[in-house]
Amino acid sequence: MNEQAGDLYDRVGPVLQTGAVGAAIVAAIKDLNSDVMVLDRGAYLRVMVPRRCFVTRVAIEKHLGRAFRFPGELETVMSAFKGALKLGQEDAVWQFADSGKK
Repeated sequence: MNEQAGDLYDRVGPVLQTGAVGAAIVAAIKDLNSDVMVLDRGAYLRVMVPRRCFVTRVAIEKHLGRAFRFPGELETVMSAFKGALKLGQEDAVWQFADSGKK
């Protein structure tokens, strides 16, 4: 495994459609997490955070400037994700799940 692949192995987070909603979610994730990587692939944004990525409805609304229906509106712009996802009425958490294999 090369060094870059090793750095990405335990990173988790959503893959979001580009646009105002996707940008607001990325901004909210950057506010709430450290060491956030965002790969802009044109049609989508791949967000990657080491081991645990967290976002709240309130943080998204702050950046979006309007009410955000959670989790339904998140699900409409999230085409994929990496990690074990827990969705609630107020937040979402993507968690790295180590299989224990070495």
